[in-house]
Amino acid sequence: MTFGEKVIDFYKKLERPTGLPDGVEILDPFADDQVKSIVEQFNQKFFNDTEPRTFLIGINPGRLGGGTTGIPFTDPIRLSEMLGIANHFDKKQELSSNFVYQMIEWLGGVEFFYSKFYFTSACPVGFMKEGKNLNYYDINELQQALDKYNVKQLKKQVSFGANDIAYSIGQGKNVAYLKQLNKKYKFFKEIRPLPHPRWVMQYRLKRLDEFLDLYKKELLG
Repeated sequence: MTFGEKVIDFYKKLERPTGLPDGVEILDPFADDQVKSIVEQFNQKFFNDTEPRTFLIGINPGRLGGGTTGIPFTDPIRLSEMLGIANHFDKKQELSSNFVYQMIEWLGGVEFFYSKFYFTSACPVGFMKEGKNLNYYDINELQQALDKYNVKQLKKQVSFGANDIAYSIGQGKNVAYLKQLNKKYKFFKEIRPLPHPRWVMQYRLKRLDEFLDLYKKELLG
């Protein structure tokens, strides 16, 4: 199987986590037929080989990005304009996706980038509470309920073909959690932190080029 076929199979068979705290809703885009088609198109287009990738591990899908399109850090605008995949979603911008696709262009474009890198998340499904995005670490009981689930899903993805060095998208709680899991399960030789795209766009926009250069230096050496 190609790397892309393994990813498609993973999302086709993805189970939802159970035993979550009251009031927490699961954001699972992969139940949608349009998303299933998009996941197949994307992975057939960009991962049609058997080469390993460097894993870039985010938090969990948000409702305006991967929680809508099924492609991590990819909003409907970038899906059509940057990846060439037509879709009928509302063309709403997501800040993280905006940064990520500027970064991808900075590094050499989508064909080059996806030949080397694979975006995923500490938890492959997203969460909402009271109509707002929820990170897996925002509620201690949620994170604890997800531990075994997250380990199982990450283990499956590493088997697709992963390089020794991985990156956490997020320098705070996400990298701390991933390093804790990695210490126990040895998914990677090392997990290095990168600043979260949303943080850059919200709080450091005037220094955007500096952070694009940081990503380039870290990822390409």
